[in-house]
Amino acid sequence: MQYRAQRIEPILGTPLLRRVFYPIATLAILSLFLAVAAHYLGHTISLGGHTEDATPREIVIGNNVLELPANTIRFDRQRRNGDTERVDLYLHWPDMLGYQPAFLSDFNGAGPEKRLLFLTFEPRATTQDMSGRYGQIYSTLTEGPGSKGSAGSTIQKFRADSGFVNEELMVSTEQAGHMPFVARCLDEETSKTNLAACQRDIFLGEDLQLTYRFPREMLGDWQKLDQQIRTFAEAHLKGRK
Repeated sequence: MQYRAQRIEPILGTPLLRRVFYPIATLAILSLFLAVAAHYLGHTISLGGHTEDATPREIVIGNNVLELPANTIRFDRQRRNGDTERVDLYLHWPDMLGYQPAFLSDFNGAGPEKRLLFLTFEPRATTQDMSGRYGQIYSTLTEGPGSKGSAGSTIQKFRADSGFVNEELMVSTEQAGHMPFVARCLDEETSKTNLAACQRDIFLGEDLQLTYRFPREMLGDWQKLDQQIRTFAEAHLKGRK
């Protein structure tokens, strides 16, 4: 037995065996690494770009400071502290929360109802918000008095030469001391395949514009929706730089 051990030892140390053994060992280690990585990264990959992390991010746009939970920020590249030109959010309605596992179907656009709101904070692009632009601009681009909409609103069609293709204007009844609620929406047929067919913008902070998009199906709740958007924005606007 002692003789055989002495004969085997030099054979294990030959260059030929090393050339065979090392690649096999490397593949084994690589396989183990991939298995471990899959275990830890599998959950992240399944999120499809969403994050459950609700850690606040301090976003600075111009002189405005926003403190936003990471799971409300739509794109990973924007989930950073510091100065930026814009930040894009998505919220689950009506709770106004960011991504959570319970909302996965809705955030992937596969839920039974459309529940997502898309918000963009950026510097003001116009001198007036959408409500302010109604009298001088939008009202001149529509035809006729319009038809009755839900919750005291009117749906007005854009003229063919207005440039707004397959779009309509939703206008609320103006109330004392308040500008009318105004939103542009894709028409009913086109809206069926769109997660957020309506768009509205408002001003807040210092030269800050908030544009938000929402499903046409929410028009009946426009008062509640607009108030929730304003409340959310004001709660996360922490002051000036």
